[in-house]
Amino acid sequence: MNLDINEVLADMLNALKISVKDDWGLVKSTANTFLQNRKSRLELLATMRLSGDIDNDFFLKRLEDENDLLVSELHTIAIINKITAQNAANAAIQVLEKAVETILKI
Repeated sequence: MNLDINEVLADMLNALKISVKDDWGLVKSTANTFLQNRKSRLELLATMRLSGDIDNDFFLKRLEDENDLLVSELHTIAIINKITAQNAANAAIQVLEKAVETILKI
């Protein structure tokens, strides 16, 4: 099974949408831009983990970095409080982590 990064990004956006609920209209553009700008890096991280080029600890640390970057991007939207931004970023990054874990289990 191969990783379809476009599908994963769509799932990540959906996780963000569910997490921020009524604030989605405010977050949508920023979140989409962030994910599109980070698409290559996220795909590279996932591919390297799936091929065994990096171990799970390194992968998870890099996902934490990506999470922190996404939280920072979401903080640029003044209306969203810190907890909402953190929860939204966590939900999105967990989608990528689970996609990779699922493929590794196959």
